[in-house]
Amino acid sequence: MRFFNKLALIAITITLLYSCKNKSENSENNTKEKWVKLFNGKDLDDWIVKIKGHPVGDNYKNTFIVEDGVMKVSYHEYDDVFNNSFGHIYYKNSFSNYKFRMDYRFTGKQLSDGAGWANRNSGIMIHCEDPKNIGLDQKFPVSIEVQLLGGNGTDERATANLCTPGTHVEMDGELKTDHCITSSSKTFHGEQWVNIEIEVRNDSIIKHFINGEEVLRYTKPHFGGKVDYNQDLWKSKEDLPLKSGFISLQSESHPVEFKNIEILEL
Repeated sequence: MRFFNKLALIAITITLLYSCKNKSENSENNTKEKWVKLFNGKDLDDWIVKIKGHPVGDNYKNTFIVEDGVMKVSYHEYDDVFNNSFGHIYYKNSFSNYKFRMDYRFTGKQLSDGAGWANRNSGIMIHCEDPKNIGLDQKFPVSIEVQLLGGNGTDERATANLCTPGTHVEMDGELKTDHCITSSSKTFHGEQWVNIEIEVRNDSIIKHFINGEEVLRYTKPHFGGKVDYNQDLWKSKEDLPLKSGFISLQSESHPVEFKNIEILEL
């Protein structure tokens, strides 16, 4: 009888282990299935362009184009003159709790009159204000910027840094009012593709990852600091938590490409 009890116990244990394994695999599969493509690789129909000096929806000089399944910041029609035409392309919906990921790379040369700091420079703006509310001559949306930098061939230039147009954050419980904070990532020279992922938890914590490695984290994003449009409005919101917003990608005078743009809502 004891022998049969042991067999029954072994059988039950195996069944439970197999059930747990299946649940774990199903859980992983379900998580993977929730990743949604924001960019279809064919057109910009789900995106909204806003370029300084031009109305919302005007893709000035075809700054943002799609070629070979890739979204590109292109300056082919600019005649090598940027004229401070800072641009952003926004996904049509806003988000609050999510993981965002994509691949990016810098290509070609910067326009001749682009600012020195904008060389091989772009960014992912998260928790952005509504593109419909952006001023005609406004340079940047109030947002949290995940700054993307490419190496210049010689100097160390970390990527996935933090910049804060009209916002502040905390790190290790301390208020940070610096406009930009450098991550711990390595430098990526040339035209290699780099994978970036951002984990955004409302107004609690935000993490930056490069090629799967965490390179920066901070907490409590909130309104504060300098803005170049609607100063009175943003002053009235100062210190209020920043809980959600749009996601946009930048054009800052250097050609850059984006692909595999996806989101996983949490």
